[in-house]
Amino acid sequence: MSVINNNFLLLERNYLFAEVARRVKEYGIRSSGNSVISLGIGDVTRPLPRCAVNAIEAAAAEMGRAETFRGYGPEQGYLFLRESIARYYSDRDVSLDIDEIFISDGAKSDLGNILDIFAKGITSLIPDPVYPVYLDTNIMAGNKVIYAEACEDNGFLPMPDYSVRADVIYLCSPNNPTGAVYNSAQLRAWVDYALSVGAIILFDAAYERFISGDLPHSIYEIEGAKECAIEFCSFSKTAGFTGTRCGWTVVPDALEKEGVKLNGLWLRRQCTKFNGVPYIVQRAAQAVIDGEGRKEIDVNIDYYRGNAEIISATLADAGVPHWGGKDSPYIWLKCGCDSWDYFERLLESAQVVGTPGSGFGKGGQGYFRLTAFSSRDNTSEACRRIKEFYASINSAYKR
Repeated sequence: MSVINNNFLLLERNYLFAEVARRVKEYGIRSSGNSVISLGIGDVTRPLPRCAVNAIEAAAAEMGRAETFRGYGPEQGYLFLRESIARYYSDRDVSLDIDEIFISDGAKSDLGNILDIFAKGITSLIPDPVYPVYLDTNIMAGNKVIYAEACEDNGFLPMPDYSVRADVIYLCSPNNPTGAVYNSAQLRAWVDYALSVGAIILFDAAYERFISGDLPHSIYEIEGAKECAIEFCSFSKTAGFTGTRCGWTVVPDALEKEGVKLNGLWLRRQCTKFNGVPYIVQRAAQAVIDGEGRKEIDVNIDYYRGNAEIISATLADAGVPHWGGKDSPYIWLKCGCDSWDYFERLLESAQVVGTPGSGFGKGGQGYFRLTAFSSRDNTSEACRRIKEFYASINSAYKR
């Protein structure tokens, strides 16, 4: 009888971004310290909004006084933050009960942990390419994985196929890595499909704050979604909380399987396996999601949008097909060769780091992801180098 979970042996040796970091480190060793600029791992560079810092300082002072000290908090999150998140949804005409909102330490954790409430061996439908955590956590759980192809022909937005049956469906909008965003009619089709086949949609809305125009920010803007969807969101990229750690998951009370409410299962799971997000962090999250705080985080989002525009303009000038950037912090470019080969060439020739598209799935082969999360100076310098990189390629081709 095996003691270990042999499913882990089916995973790639390294998690995608750990492999990127390993290769960059090796390059640094052999290149005698050439200056490398990373547009690869999607980590933010702008500091926390002032309102969040003020809230952390005030909450830390509270923790230092006996009369305001707090120990264990509620596993589902403090009421004050869940109320703020409910108001955030109400601004988009989405009504949520407080008990449907669960505070987490980030969307990544809950996207993996949510599988605890489903049977082992279920069938999960995952877009290809997409955020690798979806695939890895299903492999770890021993689930069957089938794919929905995201390609140029469908705008990197796969649509439901009624000949396919799955128990769980992963959707990410804005998509990581392609930057594609579903419109209301497209999400309507997915909700209708899930209701028809009895599937549960796991909707990753971690980048919803980057959406402009009238595109949906939440799947609950679609009628019927509360009966078939769980939504995950995060403060990481919208408010710079990658090192502070806070997000939320919505499990509607109307969502049932086999006569059992999934809300109750998730609450039971969290009470057993999660001790909650620190009080001072939840106060910071409340500060950025309430009224004036949103204006502060939007300043940072506009900054990253500016970076995306610079990257897109550089690629357009070089004649490189690319997508994303407008409603997403990610730019998805067509590199026309093996994704890891392109990674190495760009690193060696331009000292610029991105993420190979094949790391997001087989459908990402031949593509490459750049992020807008760097500083403005580094983004501009990286783009100057990318421009020279393509100029040298074109020059060599002409010769």
